[in-house]
Amino acid sequence: MTFSWSQQRILILSPHPDDEVLGCGGLIHKAKSAGAEVFVQFLTVGNTTDQSSSVSTSPEDRNDEIKRVADHQQWDGWHMAFPGDEYHLRLDQLPRLELANMVEQESPLAIARLRPTMLIAPHRSSYNQDHQAVAEAAHTATRPSNNRLRHHPDFVLAYEEAADQWRTDSVPMPNLLVELTEEDLGSKLEAMRQYATQIHEHPHTRSEETLRSLAVLRGMQAGVPLAEAYHIMRCLA
Repeated sequence: MTFSWSQQRILILSPHPDDEVLGCGGLIHKAKSAGAEVFVQFLTVGNTTDQSSSVSTSPEDRNDEIKRVADHQQWDGWHMAFPGDEYHLRLDQLPRLELANMVEQESPLAIARLRPTMLIAPHRSSYNQDHQAVAEAAHTATRPSNNRLRHHPDFVLAYEEAADQWRTDSVPMPNLLVELTEEDLGSKLEAMRQYATQIHEHPHTRSEETLRSLAVLRGMQAGVPLAEAYHIMRCLA
C-alpha cells in the first residue's frame, strides 16, 4: 500500500468543539505538516456547565476558542451544523436521516461537496449520546454504493478518546496506529490549551497527562515513542 499524507483532503466530524483535538490533534499536525488539507465539521455547541467545575461557558466563548485552535493548527475550514441549546447534548433526539444528510449533502463541508479522501468520525463506543449519534450518522453517510454516482472517501476512520473506555461492553482494539512526533503531540497539547474552558487538571480524561499517556501507550503498542489510535471502517488502497 502506498500512502501519502500530502495527497489527503481530510474531513473530521467533531460532535463538540475539542473532540477533534482529543481524537485527532496529532494526526492534524502530522497531515498539515506534510501538505494535506484538513477541514472540521462541528455538529453542535451550546451553553454548558461542566459537572467537574462551576465554570459555565457560552457558544460565543466556544466559538472564540475554535478560532484560536483553527489558527494554531492551520485548518483549511470549519463549520458548525446545529448551534444552540436545542441541539447540544441532544443530537440523539434528531432523526438519524437529518444528521446523515447534513454530513453527506447539506453542510458546506458535506462529503458530496468537499469530496474528502479521508473522513474521520468518533467511535460509537463513546458513552456520550452526541458522539454515538454522530458516529451512526457517519456510518450511514459513508455507506457502500456505486462510487461513480456518489463520492466515497478512500479512508473512513473512527478516532478514540480516553473517556470512550468507560463502557460496560467490550471496546474493540484500534487497528490503525498513526505514529506521532513530539512536535505532533506538542501541537495537540497546545490546541487543547486553547480550549481553555475544556481542559482540566489531572486526573481527568481531558488533562494533558491523560493525552500524553494515551499517546505513549499507543506508541508502545506500535513499537514507537508516540501514536494515535484509530479504527478502520474503510481503506481503499
